[in-house]
Amino acid sequence: MSPQSRVLVCDDEPQIIRALTVVLRDGGFSVIEARSAEEALDRAAVRPPDAAILDLILPDGDGVMVCRRLREWSEMPILVLSSVEDEEEKVRALEAGADDYVTKPFGARELVARLQAALRRAAGPGGQPIACVGDLEVDLAARRVLRAGEEVRLTRTEYDLLRVLLRHRGRALTHRSLLIEVWGPAYADDVPTLRTHIANLRRKVEPPGARWHHIRTEPGVGYRLVDA
Repeated sequence: MSPQSRVLVCDDEPQIIRALTVVLRDGGFSVIEARSAEEALDRAAVRPPDAAILDLILPDGDGVMVCRRLREWSEMPILVLSSVEDEEEKVRALEAGADDYVTKPFGARELVARLQAALRRAAGPGGQPIACVGDLEVDLAARRVLRAGEEVRLTRTEYDLLRVLLRHRGRALTHRSLLIEVWGPAYADDVPTLRTHIANLRRKVEPPGARWHHIRTEPGVGYRLVDA
């Protein structure tokens, strides 16, 4: 991540804009301000930012709509901010392409950390064929998985599920998006199938008796792969 990564911040409350600007500049970011959905889309089109932070409720639309429009042409990291802690809203934002959903009030350090993590994920693994999460090592070229140096035997579906979670490491993925990407559109609503395979995958890749898991459950939303 460049220390001067440009972040589009869209919120209709001046005090929130000011607070976010201070927080982000202290974190080493350059800030582009917008106070409406239309203004955010215009500024992003004129000079595309490296990332965007969008309020959920805007005077001429909402952050989900802006996110969906940005996703038509950009893969920039997008964080949606909201005072609404509702699972349906989280799912709606994530399915529109948001990388994360942050509920107000939020801590300054947490917001910067989430943004930095999203930018690192967007930068990709630099072409490295091996990805590591804790004591888990995944050879993407050979489709080989090791846990603490010991090979783990995964089914094809389990490996595909792990690969998708790994590609979006740190990002909450909805049940629907995982089902479509791994099984296809016909399985978009088959949450029990997903839960069964997640349980099997956890038994194979998680450290025995671990209190923290690499594959975290986002209640009512989906799953997230993290470094424990």
